[in-house]
Parts: sequence; structure tokens; C-alpha cells
Amino acid sequence: MNQNKVLSYVGLATKAGKIASGEFLTEKAIKERKAYLVIVAGDASDNTKKMFTNSCKHYNVPIYFMEDKEALGHAMGKQFRASLAILDKGFADAIIKVIG
Repeated sequence: MNQNKVLSYVGLATKAGKIASGEFLTEKAIKERKAYLVIVAGDASDNTKKMFTNSCKHYNVPIYFMEDKEALGHAMGKQFRASLAILDKGFADAIIKVIG
């Protein structure tokens, strides 16, 4: 998996306004069935990982764990982000293709 490519897609999706980030907005996007893909930082708390794993499983949304909070935040032009949801099918498919 090419994490740099995934992070650059995250950056593009952010610029296009197709990302919900942060715990509250990510969870809201999943429950409203707007999320096509969820990415959670590898160094997020176990509680956060479990919550998103269960939520994504229930709503049938692919979930991936990668990098750390700083790398995810940096890709979005922010400081730290533990979770984000991709709100566009095209970006989600491109990222899933890179992840393999």
C-alpha cells in the first residue's frame, strides 16, 4: 500500500470539500449513509478504533487504519485528525484501489 498516494487523495478530497473529519462529523456521515470510506489513525485510542469499527460494520462502510493522527491531519492541512470519512464515491474507490 502506498500511503503517500492515499494521503494525497485525502488532500485532494479535502480541497474538493468531500471529507468529514473529526470524531463527531465522521460518525454523523456514517450514520447518514454519506460515508463511502472511513480512515482512522493507527495511533487513535482503542475506544475510537472500536467505535468506528462497529459503526462501519453495522452500516457496511469500508474502514482502514493507517499512519498516525499527525499524518492524517497534515494531509488535510490541519494539525491532528484521528478519523475522517470520504464523502465521494470516486475518491473512495481511488483510495481503495491504492490500498488494495
